Parts: sequence; C-alpha cells; structure tokens
Amino acid sequence: MSASRISTCLWFNGDPEEAAKHYVSLIPNSRIKSVSRYGPNMPLPEGTPLMVELELDGAAYMLLNGGPQFPQSEAVSIVVACDTQADIDRLWEALTANGGNESQCGWCKDRWGVSWQIVPRQMGAWMTDPDKEKVGRVAAAFMPMKKLDIATLEAAFRG
Repeated sequence: MSASRISTCLWFNGDPEEAAKHYVSLIPNSRIKSVSRYGPNMPLPEGTPLMVELELDGAAYMLLNGGPQFPQSEAVSIVVACDTQADIDRLWEALTANGGNESQCGWCKDRWGVSWQIVPRQMGAWMTDPDKEKVGRVAAAFMPMKKLDIATLEAAFRG
C-alpha cells in the first residue's frame, strides 16, 4: 500500500517543530517524518524551521512556519476520537496547558492556536442514531460541556 497523496497543511507563526514534537508525544502511532529549514536569503533566519511533515495516528500533516499573515481559527480543527475518559482527560489537559484554552462541546485550542475536538469514539454513532430523541438528549447533554464526559453522554443516550 502506498502513502496517501493527501495531507493537511497548518500555517504557524512560530516554531512548528516544537508543536510537532508535542503532538506526536500525545497521539499514539505518530511520528515526525521530516523538518526543512529556512536557508540563506530567505524571509526568516537561516536554520529556523520552515516545514515539518508528520503523521498523527497515520494521518499526514504539514506544519508551515509562514508568519503572522494567516492566524489559526476554529474553521479548521483536528478531531481525535477517544476510547476512554482517561484518553479524553489526558489529551484535554495536555492541549489546554501552557496557554491553550477550553471552548464548548469538546473543542479546545492548544498554545499555538490550533483547534482540536476531543470526543468519545461513539459520538458519531450517538449523533446518527435513528432515534431522534436519543440524539436530542445527547446534544442537550454535550452543548453546555467544555471537556466531554463519556458517562454523562452515555446516560443521556440511554435515557
């Protein structure tokens, strides 16, 4: 099987190498594939990270150190489906630490401004269940939450 030709590029204003190291430390089955650096006569000092290619659990990303022109926004987020509450708690704490912040409905931002959705793996099944009352109860339960709580959402689903 060949590697996918599709990847996501995220624009950074600062050190994408530090962010990449942080991300691969959090997500199992992840690795930094390469780091390119600015050379002589380029916009940033020689040796400054330019592009980091990495995989997060097999998904390809590029982190581009392009400057302040295009800040991160919630228009793009990385979604991580978690099997356990411990996984949600661990990722949530690590991503919101050191300048990150919490938002609503399982969304948070890390210290680089990248938006993440940290959700239970079963969220998709809950939200597409043919029983619209179950779906409504789950939605009503997660809307006021910041970090999602699997037990509360499961109880809402079951009624």
